[in-house]
Amino acid sequence: MGTLPERLAEAILAHAREAALPEGAPLREQALAERFRVSRSPVRAALAILRARGVVEHRPNRGCYLRWAGPALPQAPAARIDDDADYVRIAEDRLAGALPERISEAALMRRYGLNRSRVVMLLARMAQEGWAERLPGHGWRFLPLLDTVAAYEAGYLFRATIEPAALLLPGFRADPAELARLRAEQEMLLAGGIGSLPLAELFRINAGFHETLVDFGGNPFFSDAIRRVNRLRRLVEYRTFADAQRLVAQGREHLALLDLVERGDMARAAAALKRHLDGVRATKLGSAALRDALAPRRR
Repeated sequence: MGTLPERLAEAILAHAREAALPEGAPLREQALAERFRVSRSPVRAALAILRARGVVEHRPNRGCYLRWAGPALPQAPAARIDDDADYVRIAEDRLAGALPERISEAALMRRYGLNRSRVVMLLARMAQEGWAERLPGHGWRFLPLLDTVAAYEAGYLFRATIEPAALLLPGFRADPAELARLRAEQEMLLAGGIGSLPLAELFRINAGFHETLVDFGGNPFFSDAIRRVNRLRRLVEYRTFADAQRLVAQGREHLALLDLVERGDMARAAAALKRHLDGVRATKLGSAALRDALAPRRR
């Protein structure tokens, strides 16, 4: 799990990416200490770690600044979700309905035997991943999830309707640089990334693939809808992402889809995307991992 400064360094990078901070954005110790509810000392140590990595620069008498824009920052190494026992315990309890919708840091500390710094770091990760949010004043709220098999299937049926339709919108414009990035990510996965990357990163790459294609449609309502569904399904996907063979087939289908988009054959691309989503849905619904993840919730 790393030391507090190491975890803070990861959280600062995640914040910079999520907020799309620009190149040269200042990283103020006091502001970061308030954001993550720690003292300035571990923040100072975290910034030193990021300076050593080369992603943050220190300007004498002025403080620390990002060397790259947030979205361009290299992905920090992260543990697989099943390597972080505290995160897994909270995620599984959330999926099982064993946690209330609203909860305090103190309640999590008591329930899981953790100190405040650890709870704050876990909550920051949950917020960055889109399944928890800080309430005004005090406390946190867990956001809705696809927590039944029927709801999970409904999410895939929705995606199989919306995503292919986005490819056929009159405003669809594929950015060549983004297409190249998507292709490079999928080729990296097939070259060994599937077996080596953390589950959170596998989810980010594959969900981002679909979100980017929808973004090319130029309709913000489509884009917002797909991102909402992806946030809802995140925790379940963490529990069902272990089938490497399926992920290899999925990556190959993604590359074939990019071929069609690059050729401008949008009718075939839309049909291929629907077949892809229908196939993934059928595979997932037949998996024991999904049934285990969405077992009847405790009351």
